[in-house]
Amino acid sequence: MSSPLSGITVVGLEQAISAPLCTRHLADLGARVIKIEQPGSGDSTRHYDRVVRGMAAHFVWLNHGKESAALELTDAADREVFSGLLERADVLVSNLGPGALGRLGFEPEELLRRYPRLIVVDISGYGKGGPLDHKRAYDLLIQAEAGSCAITGTPGAPAKPGIPVADVGTALYAYSSVLAALYDRERTGRGALIPIAMLDVVAEMMGFALNQVLHAGTEPEPVGMGSPMIAPYGAYPTADGQTAVLGTTSDREWRRLTEDLLERPDLAADSRYRHNHDRVVRRAELDEILGAWCARRELADIQRLADAAGIGNARLNGVRDLAEHPQLAERDRWREVDSPVGRLPALLPPASARDWPTVSGRVPDLGADTDAIRAEFGRARESAAPLPHGS
Repeated sequence: MSSPLSGITVVGLEQAISAPLCTRHLADLGARVIKIEQPGSGDSTRHYDRVVRGMAAHFVWLNHGKESAALELTDAADREVFSGLLERADVLVSNLGPGALGRLGFEPEELLRRYPRLIVVDISGYGKGGPLDHKRAYDLLIQAEAGSCAITGTPGAPAKPGIPVADVGTALYAYSSVLAALYDRERTGRGALIPIAMLDVVAEMMGFALNQVLHAGTEPEPVGMGSPMIAPYGAYPTADGQTAVLGTTSDREWRRLTEDLLERPDLAADSRYRHNHDRVVRRAELDEILGAWCARRELADIQRLADAAGIGNARLNGVRDLAEHPQLAERDRWREVDSPVGRLPALLPPASARDWPTVSGRVPDLGADTDAIRAEFGRARESAAPLPHGS
């Protein structure tokens, strides 16, 4: 069977994480993705490190399945190639700096007028308008500005989550909006301009914390390995030197935890702990009780007992543990992708229908496809019959 996005052409005027992750997921679904890079330097993530046999870990993660065209968009000939690309593309995804598309002569609103079937995703840090729309934006900066770091870590010691959630969240909103716009174009024949501000993405993710401030007037306190909204819920050292992660997310689970797991019906009956909002206030004493119970048992016993009691639980793993995780291995969640340094392991995309073929493209060298792209979309294209969008 053909891939669901077979025949769709995506142009990525992209760098770093948010736009490249969006377009990589589109490539996973069979889209042709043409990545535009600056000649000589390319995407900044190419140079973060050399851990993947001389290639950068970020770049390998974000860019397999793409073609790379090194185009200088201030040069007239390369601008001609880029315009030719847009004439025949279905989607443009860009996350350049504030106003960069306009300065290059490709203002998003004008692009949509010029190419009415084109879907334009314009990713920025703060959106257009407002006092911060001129500012550059990186994951840490957006997370700091949006309050994410303030509810991560511990009181007095805010922290950035290890995963770049502003970048990844923006990529997933961009990805899903492209799919919706392609569906809408099938019905209407029209493309779309989709501005996505990273600040708006993290603000949406902060919805529960915003509601607490808006309606209760209190700032959520960070609780390390836990949630400011739920208790008990955290990480507890075990007798064999590991760490169990467990807790409750409802009053019903609290009763199961106390009666079936801890064998403490007195806690279940104690009115001070009856509802979650009561338990949050008494988080410290509940953590002490659960921590003492875990400290007397080995992790395997804790997990066996928790499973039997219907209590969610996990082991605190490191990244190496994830790389070797049996749940990934036994479900065949790994594939191989080609690269200039040979075949490399990569995870399968998280969402894929059972009968969709797996698309595992190549990690491109900088400018590997420039000559072919120039030949296909440059001045030579004028002698060829134009291709309709989606062909």
